[in-house]
Amino acid sequence: MESKNVNILAIESSCDETSAAIVQNGKVLSNHIATQKIHERYGGVVPEMASRAHVENIVPVVDAAMKDAGMTPADITAVAFTQAPGLIGSLLVGSCFAKSFAQARNIPLIAVHHMQAHVLAHFIDEQPAFPFMCLTVSGGHTQIVVCHNHLDMEVLGETMDDAAGEAFDKVAKMLGLPYPGGPLIDKYAAQGNPEKFKFPANEMKDYTFSFSGIKTSVLYFLQARRKEDPDFAEKNMADICASVQHTIIKTLMTKLKKAAQDRGITHIGIAGGVSANSGLRKALKEAGDKYGWTVYIPKFEYCTDNAAMIGVTGYYKYLQGSFADMSVVPAARAKW
Repeated sequence: MESKNVNILAIESSCDETSAAIVQNGKVLSNHIATQKIHERYGGVVPEMASRAHVENIVPVVDAAMKDAGMTPADITAVAFTQAPGLIGSLLVGSCFAKSFAQARNIPLIAVHHMQAHVLAHFIDEQPAFPFMCLTVSGGHTQIVVCHNHLDMEVLGETMDDAAGEAFDKVAKMLGLPYPGGPLIDKYAAQGNPEKFKFPANEMKDYTFSFSGIKTSVLYFLQARRKEDPDFAEKNMADICASVQHTIIKTLMTKLKKAAQDRGITHIGIAGGVSANSGLRKALKEAGDKYGWTVYIPKFEYCTDNAAMIGVTGYYKYLQGSFADMSVVPAARAKW
């Protein structure tokens, strides 16, 4: 007799993207994302507006994910949702929906750590060998994580201040680029000279990151150059972007190489929104060729915030019977 399929309805609402996915036995059947455009006019995410947009998007997104997977609420085995970290108002929308759905259907509820889900995004299409090391880089986090198994993860180092993604976005804002600026820096960098301008790299010990220094350096650099030529940034956009991107990627890769060599790990991946950056993806592939690493890079749709990664994580937690009760609450911060 065949075992019943495990169908996970996954909800992701940690920031400004409302996403729902259906994951069956660890395989993604559907993954829908509603991106909020309202924040572009403000140059960054406005938490209250994000929460309201989630309220508007959550039902249509879940409905689309269910229909795309050819399922009804009666087919769902368990509900997984992002419990932390993230914007508390945004998390509340997703958690309330997930809890209500689970309670109405009398099925298990699974609370998921957003950053652990980014790491497990690698297991959507591939099965990296353990121990597996992942550089997780997003707008709010920069971490080096070792996976001993799907749910046993060890954080070796993280940022002490700004995350790499935040540094990209803040520099883009200084350059007058619209939000989100990270992808635009990547676009301009492809046309520029990465050695044209020098900016300070991270000098923190061990596997610890810091990106506040490069933000300050770029600010003072632009202020000084604009005094001489108000149009300096516009005239040198490609070279500035290439130089900034080169410095940030060099910082990330230096720490990752050290961690991989110190731990003797050769299965290496990158995750999070910044893992969509073409320069970082190229740098990881080159390092893989040089050091004999087996390199893993998620598809673009699984780099940014998405419910598919929540569903895959929820599937592994389901197999372990790691369920939450109705008293579970979202949290802006989370421990591993």
